[in-house]
Amino acid sequence: MVPETVFQLANTLVLPQWLLMVVAPRWSVTKWLMNSYLIPVALAVLYVMYLFSGGPVDFAAFGSLSGVKGLFANGGDGVMLAGWVHYLAFDLVAGTFIVRDSEEKAIPHWLIIIPLFFCFMLGPVGLLLYWVIRIVRTRKITV
Repeated sequence: MVPETVFQLANTLVLPQWLLMVVAPRWSVTKWLMNSYLIPVALAVLYVMYLFSGGPVDFAAFGSLSGVKGLFANGGDGVMLAGWVHYLAFDLVAGTFIVRDSEEKAIPHWLIIIPLFFCFMLGPVGLLLYWVIRIVRTRKITV
């Protein structure tokens, strides 16, 4: 498949779970998606396909910023797509963690909607916002 098409497909694939986690976090379908990890696993398959589509990956390049920059600069659309799919998958896993953890800690759902939005758009920013809310609501720092 053409990388641009896969890009659109991957972006579309994550939307249902994100929307359900925001508007219907306790619905059985939402719970099933979160517990099955179906969407992140599907993204993982795409990741593997496109990461290695340009030939072998120079794992030594991960050891420096210039090496990673070179991977993206020289890897073509397949490597860039793999990087994007990586973000989509792990941001969704982080969002799933936020929903689960907030339920476990009895944090009202309305308080995590903004962190979920930021997790969707800017992964670590949403996780940081949730962490602050979690500390304030539970009055303790736990790992």
